[in-house]
Amino acid sequence: MTAEPTVLVTDIAWDTTEIEAAVLAPAGARLVLAERGDEEELLALVPDADAILTCFAHVTAAVVAAGPRLKVIGRYGVGTDNIAVDEATRREILVTNVPVYCTDEVAEHALGLLLCMVRGIHRYDPAVRRGDWSLATGLPTRRVAGRTLGVLGFGPIGRRLAERARAFGLEVIVHDRNPDEVAADGFEPVGLEELARRSDFVSLHLPLTDETRGLVGARFLDGMRPGAYLVNCARGAIVDHEALARALEQGTIAGAAMDVFEPERLPADHPLLAQPDLLATPHTAFYSEESMQDLARLASENVAAVLGGRRPAETVNPELLARPRWAHLAP
Repeated sequence: MTAEPTVLVTDIAWDTTEIEAAVLAPAGARLVLAERGDEEELLALVPDADAILTCFAHVTAAVVAAGPRLKVIGRYGVGTDNIAVDEATRREILVTNVPVYCTDEVAEHALGLLLCMVRGIHRYDPAVRRGDWSLATGLPTRRVAGRTLGVLGFGPIGRRLAERARAFGLEVIVHDRNPDEVAADGFEPVGLEELARRSDFVSLHLPLTDETRGLVGARFLDGMRPGAYLVNCARGAIVDHEALARALEQGTIAGAAMDVFEPERLPADHPLLAQPDLLATPHTAFYSEESMQDLARLASENVAAVLGGRRPAETVNPELLARPRWAHLAP
């Protein structure tokens, strides 16, 4: 009799694994939820695991190598920079993700951050609470309509933000590696330097890769308009934090809103956090009650598919599907 497959859940950002358990039940899977999710604990648990579901915990190369039964590593989310994908691929372990679960949430969060900065909301609220009712506290404020938003990255989230921005009267320009897709959707594709030069607001929606790491550094920031704002709800390491701190301190740009940092948590004494023109949120753009339910279900469905002999909806290393080990997976 074949033993029931074991799914190791490294960490979750919600209360229970009830959704995961329901989705994985037809595959006869048993869930094991790690208590801490650090490498030491995962190394102890992974030898008995057939699959991993991970949110923020790091599934390192050592953890991957310590799981001889592993078939699939499923990410609760879009990016897979917390997973040793190269090591998993070398061992013919499928890696899956959920690229579309929080499209509305992140687009809404980015737009909300933009509006807060431009209208001075993040300054007025704490001022009123301490008894300061002065109009000058949040000045200067600007009109959003008629200005230009530069969207850097035109995946599902960048596209959704661009669509919503039009409703606010913003002109939208986009930099993406597929300019034809941008134009086909009715937006203007531009080069990176032109986007920096023309945009009143720049919003980042790129994955973290070797090419995008540090992409928004001193050169990009120096090329932005003096009154421009930067929004990052993608990955912290896309932005050079020291360069951004200098740009804010020197007034190179008017302000920045960051939902993601490198590292997380950013040290309390980091110079970026000392900048009054920084609006920070603690990596919350992805979250809503609805998106968390979607995420738990979709991530679990990817893992359940592999354990049940079917191809997952999303595969980060799809080249493995042509290997003999996975020839049995049904479409």
